[in-house]
Amino acid sequence: MNTKQNAANQEVVIRAANGWLMLPLLAGLFLANIGLLIWSISDAAQHKEDPNVALVIASSLCLPVWIILLTGLYTLQPNEARVMLLFGKYKGTVRESGLHWGNPFYSNGPQPFDAAARASTSAAAKPGTAGAAPRRTQGRNKISLRARTLNGDRLKVNDKRGNPIEIAAVVVWRVEDTAQAMFDVDNYQNYITTQSESSLRHLASLYSYDDGEENEFTLRSNVEEVSQALRAELQERLSRAGVVVDEARLTHLAYAPEIAQAMLRRQQAEAVIAARLKIVHGAVSMVDMALKELAQKQVVQLDDERKAAMVSNLMVVLCGEAEVHPVVNTGTLYN
Repeated sequence: MNTKQNAANQEVVIRAANGWLMLPLLAGLFLANIGLLIWSISDAAQHKEDPNVALVIASSLCLPVWIILLTGLYTLQPNEARVMLLFGKYKGTVRESGLHWGNPFYSNGPQPFDAAARASTSAAAKPGTAGAAPRRTQGRNKISLRARTLNGDRLKVNDKRGNPIEIAAVVVWRVEDTAQAMFDVDNYQNYITTQSESSLRHLASLYSYDDGEENEFTLRSNVEEVSQALRAELQERLSRAGVVVDEARLTHLAYAPEIAQAMLRRQQAEAVIAARLKIVHGAVSMVDMALKELAQKQVVQLDDERKAAMVSNLMVVLCGEAEVHPVVNTGTLYN
């Protein structure tokens, strides 16, 4: 089996002829050709002679030539490029915006099928659906160099601990190398969508949703670190398509519906335990302070049994959830 991979293509930037110079030149030649044809026929009619057959044939044959040459005119907007293909051979990429003229036989090949654009168009066509506006179709092997956003769908995956979660991300990307985007992958837009989903699934399996081990990154607590890891992995995968990832960030993170209620109760229990721990720690500190102050200022002398009773009463007052109504002792301390 042949496992050899084709070498990666590399973009070659070229300059095209100025369209503002070629337009009047070709238009003038086209009009002059028509005028010459008309003159040869009318001159022969005035002199009642046969027209110059060679001149008529030459003028007639040149007419489609000028028309074909005029089709070589094309425009490029800012941050737009055109990949030049001549009979299947890559000749270079034009990146300069404006009106240009190139070989009319440069391929105007059909654009690859854009599944994302069709999905957006279908969503926009459905009544009551807030779908994105359909993308403008680019011809003549034009590629947009603008930054574009891929808003990924919510994916249901398992985290590092096997808990089912829902996760989604947004990716900001742009085409850097038009030759790689055009020739190294079948459809670079579909390739980006598929690889983004694959990278997000792989990333989710490497981290726990929350409550990781000591010094362990989690999806919930370390969003910045996780986003950087996602961007690095996406850049590694998409570099073969000539794409640069400017930003990748999580936009949605939650437990799957089937375990969301159970995990919510667990989080609530952990919050209650943490709150109780803090209350007890504060109460012990206050009781210790009270006993030390009473002993230092010699307000009252308490034996161990009375200290234990005082500690118990203070802990009940300080740690109780309901309001405590103390009973005032009107007798002696030892009655």
